[in-house]
Amino acid sequence: MTDNQWNQLLKTIEGEKFHPLPVGFIIDSPWLPNWAGITILDYFSNDDLWFNANKRAIDTFPQCMFLPGYWSEFGMCTEPSAFGAPCRFPVNEFPHAFPCLQTTDAINMLKKPNVETDGLLPFTLNRLRLNRSRIEESGHKIRFSVSRGPLNIAAHLMGTTEFLMAMLTEPEKIHLLMRIITDFLIEWHDLQKKTIDSIDGIFVLDDIIGFIGTEQFIEFGLPYFKEIFNRKVSVKFLHNDAQCEASVEYYREMGINLFNMAFDTSLNSLKEKTKNTITMLGNIPPRDVLANGTVDDVKKAVTDMINSLNDRSRIIVSCGGGMPPAVKTSHINAFIEAVNQLT
Repeated sequence: MTDNQWNQLLKTIEGEKFHPLPVGFIIDSPWLPNWAGITILDYFSNDDLWFNANKRAIDTFPQCMFLPGYWSEFGMCTEPSAFGAPCRFPVNEFPHAFPCLQTTDAINMLKKPNVETDGLLPFTLNRLRLNRSRIEESGHKIRFSVSRGPLNIAAHLMGTTEFLMAMLTEPEKIHLLMRIITDFLIEWHDLQKKTIDSIDGIFVLDDIIGFIGTEQFIEFGLPYFKEIFNRKVSVKFLHNDAQCEASVEYYREMGINLFNMAFDTSLNSLKEKTKNTITMLGNIPPRDVLANGTVDDVKKAVTDMINSLNDRSRIIVSCGGGMPPAVKTSHINAFIEAVNQLT
């Protein structure tokens, strides 16, 4: 993000209104490589291709905030790999991490990874360190430490069904697992910020929040997320594009001030439930409209969403979730045009 974009983000979080409204998207490997004309594997394994794909996006859409911006990642494999999860990297399909905890008893033997050396973490961070100069020469800075969330990582280590069942049947073991993962994540975010001193935000992605009820979130989610978000940074950003109704009223207590949600949730309702204390990044349908709709569909969805807002403060216009695969340049331009015409 540029300095101007970062300052606009901070002011939006503080409640200042902008005309036109800010536009922002989460972009990463599901969309960016193929849009830039390369394979996902090439994007992961070549610094120049990774850098050029990101730069092409920011040059093509200069009005957009791209979050987190120059994201160094290996899909869902980044953090689970540090725990020893087997990972698969097809040439042009999404990578996949497979469970490595075959029983809940295996949690007792699980060790907290070394964030400086284990799995894909050193490659993730070293890419940022090696490319920092040219990122800054492009007018941008690395602003966020990034990770998947503790529930998300736990579900990858155990399998989603097994993890959710164990919450109910063996809660003490799940608390142990959450303790290990949370301590790991705190160290991982601290190392990113220590290595890249321009970082002033934390970005955590965790869709498993939407798979559990309020009682389970309060017990197994809220206290651990509060620890992770308890950082001395200006932006505390959560992505959960699964359901959030069971947990959203606790998001301010969790510590976040920026939220990217699912597309089928009303922004007015979310602003009401959070007392308009959290900036909303959303939320037209990403796949059915932004990727698979027509240009006119995109414009209509953006127009209807903005016109429906009771309060246009603390809004960054986006899709509900990250940028999905196969979104065309024309559709993003139509999105931006609709925002500019309305606001």
